[in-house]
Amino acid sequence: MIQAEISIYPIATKTTSVSFYIAKAIESIKDIENLRYEINSMGTILESENIDTINKASKKMIETVHHLGINRVEVIIKIDSRTDKQTKMEEKIESIKKQMN
Repeated sequence: MIQAEISIYPIATKTTSVSFYIAKAIESIKDIENLRYEINSMGTILESENIDTINKASKKMIETVHHLGINRVEVIIKIDSRTDKQTKMEEKIESIKKQMN
């Protein structure tokens, strides 16, 4: 299972708010097959069994922001690829919570 965290930063928007662009980027991936995602305050977690699906979603998000008139987009992608077992994002969180007091 592969999880990736993607954070997209549109550069040179007319205001300091970027939520519109982020929302449109996330909307653009909702119909990609074999992809699960979860948003948080700092980025979006993508999950798939295939790295090509993660790459497709990342590319789609970036292109969507560019098509909205933003000429420069900074992107940070962090990937966790694990082959020894299939662990979903919720299971990873539960594992951490079990270790907490």
